[in-house]
Amino acid sequence: MTASKPRRSPKPQERQRDPERTRRLILEAAGAEFAAKGYAGARIAAIATRAGVNQQLISYYFDGKEGLYRALSEQWTERQGELVSPDMPLAEQVRRHALEGTTGRDGMRLVAWSGLEYEGAESDPDHEPRTRRLLGTVERISALKEAGSLPEWIDPECLTILLMSAAMAPVTLPHVAEGLTGTDPASPEFVRRYADQLAKLVEHLGA
Repeated sequence: MTASKPRRSPKPQERQRDPERTRRLILEAAGAEFAAKGYAGARIAAIATRAGVNQQLISYYFDGKEGLYRALSEQWTERQGELVSPDMPLAEQVRRHALEGTTGRDGMRLVAWSGLEYEGAESDPDHEPRTRRLLGTVERISALKEAGSLPEWIDPECLTILLMSAAMAPVTLPHVAEGLTGTDPASPEFVRRYADQLAKLVEHLGA
């Protein structure tokens, strides 16, 4: 982690901008840039160009690249809360996560990039927030196992990894999906087909 640089106050003409709109544009651009190049390969200058803003505004609003990444992580955490609820059946939770392959592809690509670039927790800006999010799934699977809704041999941590990997597969393995099905893996039709199949497999476990 690098030390934060002092924030530069925006110029008078920049203060006239709508700050919420500016933040939204920067976050959208950052999501696309990180998804395309990963955290290590993304450049603040490229994000500013995508967003159509002065590069210094990124430092002012987000305190640089790492702060911007953390802001995106917070957005994804909020999205998870909107996507599923703790009392939702596990099969439906998995189906909804897989359906993000149509609207949340950038987020899935970034998770894949962070895995490919991973060299330890200290260089992974989203390590702690991601772990906290996923531990909630581990706890829900553990509760299902204790209630007898899942087989005794289920390993909650490993099953969480398996389900997450499976839900992301149309985004992380598009070449395999297209090769086997002859279908565009980004198409809503294929993603729905895949999500429904994955949910049925989870239902078959007894969850």
